[in-house]
Amino acid sequence: MYNKFYIGILITLIVFTFSGLSNAQQAGINLSVALPQGEFGEEVDNIGYGLSGEFMFLSPKPKSPFGLGLNLGYYVYGSESRSEPMYNIPEVFLRVDRTNNLVNFHVVFEVGLPTGRIRPYLQGLFGGQYLFTETSVKNERNSEEFASSTNYEDWAWSYGAGGGISILLSGDPVTEANAIYLDLKARYLFGSEATYLKEGSVEVIGQQVTYHPSKSKIDLLTIHAGVRIALDFSQNEN
Repeated sequence: MYNKFYIGILITLIVFTFSGLSNAQQAGINLSVALPQGEFGEEVDNIGYGLSGEFMFLSPKPKSPFGLGLNLGYYVYGSESRSEPMYNIPEVFLRVDRTNNLVNFHVVFEVGLPTGRIRPYLQGLFGGQYLFTETSVKNERNSEEFASSTNYEDWAWSYGAGGGISILLSGDPVTEANAIYLDLKARYLFGSEATYLKEGSVEVIGQQVTYHPSKSKIDLLTIHAGVRIALDFSQNEN
């Protein structure tokens, strides 16, 4: 299952990279929050925080309002920390951090206003979401990590829709030379079922560890704020 996830990401990145060599149009990065919805929201009451990036190798132009790209996001939707004495050295303590993480990637289909300083757009998305819980051991003094392990992982298919608005901050709105846009958007993502851990799902008693996983559809409302930057001006149309 997880091999399919990594293979899917690799193939998608290769296709988009080679397509982008001659058609690259826009790239963006966003600060993002993920609000669990539906069954997932009943299980997880934390807001996920993270980053997302988007590469549009075809963006809306005057002769065609359609775009196509790839989105990749990373969110932490829960975390726990504790101190533990170092093995055989009880007076030395280590910090144990556990994080619940979600990585999603989607092919993005976009239709939007191709000209002007303010450009609203709509998007459709299809891809998947990878949920995993990781525990790391760090030095308490300087937070240097020296060991980590993935405790649990699963995969869910995902699709959804959203919309946003790009507002020109600098550059030429006609040729897009040196164009930088403020980018604000929201998306609703419907996910298939997955099994995952959340805060309180791991019980540690002495040397024994017990996992109490949850299972639900992985629906999310994501909200993004960031910038879009025009990358290739050779194919701009007037």
